[in-house]
This record gives sequence, C-alpha cells and structure tokens, in this order.
Amino acid sequence: MSLWLKLIVSFFAGLGAGLGTGFAGMSAAAVISPMLITFLGMPAYQAVGIALASDVLASAVSAYTYGKHKNLDIRNGTVMMISVLLLTVVGSWVAGFVPNGTMGGFSVVMTFFLGLKFLIKPVMTTKEAMGAVSPKKRFVQSLVFGCLIGFICGFVGAGGGMMMLLILTSVLGYELKTAVGTSVFIMTFTAFTGALSHFAVDGLPDLWVLLFCVLSTLLWARVAARVANRASPKTLNRATGAILTILGAVVLLFR
Repeated sequence: MSLWLKLIVSFFAGLGAGLGTGFAGMSAAAVISPMLITFLGMPAYQAVGIALASDVLASAVSAYTYGKHKNLDIRNGTVMMISVLLLTVVGSWVAGFVPNGTMGGFSVVMTFFLGLKFLIKPVMTTKEAMGAVSPKKRFVQSLVFGCLIGFICGFVGAGGGMMMLLILTSVLGYELKTAVGTSVFIMTFTAFTGALSHFAVDGLPDLWVLLFCVLSTLLWARVAARVANRASPKTLNRATGAILTILGAVVLLFR
C-alpha cells in the first residue's frame, strides 16, 4: 500500500479526531477507527489500538491547555477516572456474554445527536453555579456516574468521551469548558490503558499509520483546545455542536 495513501488518510483521520478531542473531549476512536478500516482495509482491532494511542497525547495536551486556563476539575475528575477504569473491566466481562454487534454504532450515533443538542440547547452554566454544589455531593456524583460510564463503555466498547461530556454538562451541571477539560483529563488515562492492552494482545500495528495518526491528532487537538479556551461560551457551544454533528454524520456514512 502506498505510503502517501497512509499519510493522507491518517492526516484527515487525525484532523477530525483532534478537533473532536480539543473542542469536545471526544474519543479519537470514533473517527480514526472507521476511517482506517474503510480506506486502508485495516483490521478493526488494530485500528482501535491506533486510535487509542492517538488519543493519549491529544487528550494530554488538551487537558494541559484547559488546566492552564483553570478549566479542569482534577479532584473529581480523578474520582471519576478511577471508577471508569474499574467498571470498564466489569462491562467488558459482561459484554462477553452478549452477541457481537448488539450495540454497534452506539458511539457514532451518540456523537451526532450530542452535537445537535449543543446547537439546539447550548450549555450556559457558569463556574459560579458549579461552585454552589457541595464538595461531598460532587464527589458522590463523580463516583456513581463514573461507574455508570465505565460499565457502558466496557459493554459497548466505545463512547467514553461523549458519555462523560453528556453526564458532566447535563447531569452534574458543569460549565462547558470545565466539562471538556475534565473529560480529556480522564480520557488521557483510559486511552493509555486501552492502547497498552490492544498492543499487548495484538502486537504493534502499522508503525507509519500509527506515527501519522498520533502526530496529526496531537496537532489539531492542540489547535482546537487553544481556540476553545479563548472562545465565548456561546461560540464554543456552536463550534462543539457543529463539529460533533459533522463528524457523527461523516462517520455514519463511512459505516
């Protein structure tokens, strides 16, 4: 297969994944995996491993950018991260008893409709409103919903970033920038764990595609995170909604 084809596909896959990560805390697997499978004929397991590896640095640099602008809840994000990681294992075990493909496409459909949600009903919660919630209540919410997200992600196999963003904004009442910052903080560790497990089971993937995807996703995630942190809440809602809706629709077409 031509190296140029790998470069072009990986660049555009990283472009979509990076913008989705930097603006909305979306998992790169929702964009990169179907593109690598569709255009490069890559085995699904290998494509997911590359997507997760691309997610690690992209989420990390996004989390750093959001944290630098004080749009990151590390304390409750850590609680949610631990519960997500633990319950993902349980969800994966339960999924072994369910026929393959039972819930396929969940992440992609969720991406599309969550994008419409931000366009139609933007999140305008302020940091002052967030601060009105007691620390104890926030801790319990993070623990409970982290377990729920982890179980569903382990069972379905994807959708963690989108589920976290939905729960953080719609249920826990987070301001949008803080929700995205906390989501990418958590995704850094979940993606790292997932990538390691994929490579341990299946070995290293195509190194050129891995390199191109990681660099492209990292570049565009950094650009998106910097723009997002300087944007007004109204503009960020529109940008997030538009990107999620477009990416969701495009990936649905690929599938």
